[in-house]
Formats: sequence, structure tokens, C-alpha cells
Amino acid sequence: MTVVAAALVDASGNILLQKRAPGRAMAGLWEFPGGKVEEGETPEAALSRELWEELGVEVDPGALRPTCFASAPVGDRHMVLLLYVCRSWRGEPKALDAERLDWVPLQAMRGLPMPPADEPLIDLLEALL
Repeated sequence: MTVVAAALVDASGNILLQKRAPGRAMAGLWEFPGGKVEEGETPEAALSRELWEELGVEVDPGALRPTCFASAPVGDRHMVLLLYVCRSWRGEPKALDAERLDWVPLQAMRGLPMPPADEPLIDLLEALL
């Protein structure tokens, strides 16, 4: 299963995280916004679609920069999570599919509960940003 996610970075260098809504798998954990790549989609097109559905922002797939990935078991399947950095979008992000959003300094992410696949991405982002 291929999943895509974005580290949306604001002018101050903070990264947008969303808190998973109650009643969903891994509810209450903080994560990078994104979702599954559907049949026939490129990862960039899927992420652009997911950011519209989850945040209400428009992202040109060309503005997504491949950054790093994580690999983790999810039940009886295996997930590969592709993380992109994005510094350009249209619209103000809104929590359309999450309990809430927060702009978080990279260093502060270590203190937040995150899904197992998202946690190792913090070290990689620190090395790259």
C-alpha cells in the first residue's frame, strides 16, 4: 500500500500537522496530512487531491518536493509512506478531516504522539530542512 504525505512548511519554518479525529484508527495522534494513492494516480496527483480533501488547499503537483520515505506494517499489509515537502499552496488550511491542525516547529514534533510510520520522518526532515 502506497501512502503519500506532505510536510507543509510556512514562512517561519513551522510544519503543519493534523490530529486524527476520534473514532478513526490511531485517533488522537498527530500526523502529516495525506492519504492513499489510488489506482492510476501518480503520488504527486494523489497528494494534491488529498490536500484538497483534507485541508481545502490547492497544491500544484509540481510544487511537491520528494523528500524521504518510511516503511511500516499496517495490520496484515505493508505501507510505504512517501513524504513530500511543500512550501507553496493556495488557500488557508482547514481541519476538514481531522480534529484540529497546528503549525509545529520541527524540534517540537518529538514531544507529540505520532503514528509509527511518521516518527522516523522527523530525523530525516531535520537533516534536510
